[in-house]
Amino acid sequence: MWLSKTRVAADYFDHPFYEVTYQSDELEVKAMLLDTAEPERIVIYLRGGKGGVGMVRPVRLMQFAGPKTLVVGPYYRGTNGNGKDEFGGADLEDVRALVRELRNQHGLIPMHLVGFSRGGIQGLLTYQDVDATSFIIWGGVSDIYYMYEEREDLRGMMKRLIGKPGQNESEYDKRNGYRHVTRNSPPVMIIHGTEDMHVSIKHAYILEERLKELNVPYEMHIYEGEAHTFIPPKEREILQKVQAWMDKVEDQ
Repeated sequence: MWLSKTRVAADYFDHPFYEVTYQSDELEVKAMLLDTAEPERIVIYLRGGKGGVGMVRPVRLMQFAGPKTLVVGPYYRGTNGNGKDEFGGADLEDVRALVRELRNQHGLIPMHLVGFSRGGIQGLLTYQDVDATSFIIWGGVSDIYYMYEEREDLRGMMKRLIGKPGQNESEYDKRNGYRHVTRNSPPVMIIHGTEDMHVSIKHAYILEERLKELNVPYEMHIYEGEAHTFIPPKEREILQKVQAWMDKVEDQ
């Protein structure tokens, strides 16, 4: 059971929002939950950013909602002063612990992980371990070495949390998401815009090459002219494709 469950002033039709607290290692961490009675599908939204940047919002969870879909987004440790965000280190347990709690409550119903931006790392390093039905990576980081190379503005943060690639290679290897994909991986859906200036399109192609190499089932949706966040018509279009994807992989 949740350690605490507090109502949030938001609704999706008749589905309420809550902020829930659960145990992860020795910490009590939080997540936002879009609840539903007797769910038949779970979507875990793995946010981007760090700390207060990229926080989980109700509108983001609504994107993946459905009549019998429970949607939840972990905040990650370090967001509320509870532990330290290690950017794909010990904070990965926040994802695994959340999955265990949801499995305890709802059993082995289909579960899809959605990794946006930095959430691509969180997802690539956990979705196989937790036996997800599929992983959807949207504008997501797949190669942390390339992230360090392309995002000069984030190098200071990465040095503080992980170190420098040449000096702390083992820490970067542990976080290099695409290299951890195996031949037994669940299906993967890749979504990326060609004009993404935060996480370049190269991340999508790096991951695609790995999936091809291992013969992992995947779909690739590249949107010409779209940035890190899509304009509303394209966003609605891809969200329909996401729902169709989840239906398809559940039927296989």
